[in-house]
Amino acid sequence: MCCRYYIESSDSEFASMAEAARYSKLMDRYYRAAAVGLTSCGEIRPAMVVPVIARNKSGDKACFPMQWGYNNPQRSLLVNARSETAGEKPMFTESWHRHRCIIPASYYFEWEHFLRPNGKKETGNKYLIQPKGGKRTWLCGLYRLEEGLPHFVILTRAPTEEIGFIHDRMPLIIREQDIENWINPDKKAEEIAYRAVTDLYYQKAG
Repeated sequence: MCCRYYIESSDSEFASMAEAARYSKLMDRYYRAAAVGLTSCGEIRPAMVVPVIARNKSGDKACFPMQWGYNNPQRSLLVNARSETAGEKPMFTESWHRHRCIIPASYYFEWEHFLRPNGKKETGNKYLIQPKGGKRTWLCGLYRLEEGLPHFVILTRAPTEEIGFIHDRMPLIIREQDIENWINPDKKAEEIAYRAVTDLYYQKAG
């Protein structure tokens, strides 16, 4: 599960994306609807409005403000979706085929989960995780409109063997060269997900 990620303020490419999102017409609508601003750096949490990459009306790659989490009356805010089943679930199937997005991050956080001898679940160390040899992490997501404003979820998958000791899920991460394909509804999401990044670096967060 992914419920926290981080954007470095020193990344100039991410700063440019944030500027595009901040001055978009959508951001004005977020202000009017909920008096909420754009969070463009630091630790990102569910319900924040952040820069997200998707296709614009012309079919070109662009950056928009989107709020993290699908509202669901039956349960708490949905922040993740399983990539293995998203294409079949009524809540996600249209987004899987038509509304895919990329969430730019420097890295994501995960807390170690384990069972105590009595069977009770416990949370351990917090880890910083990102692709090896890179400073950017391209998280795959889906989005939909809620009352005219875009909301997104981050897709997850089974963890690699290397980080499976931390958690039984991890975000679906792709290479930068696959971003255009991921947000293109004419491309099959399953084929792009198959090429997901699996070589990861991790360390305990401070």
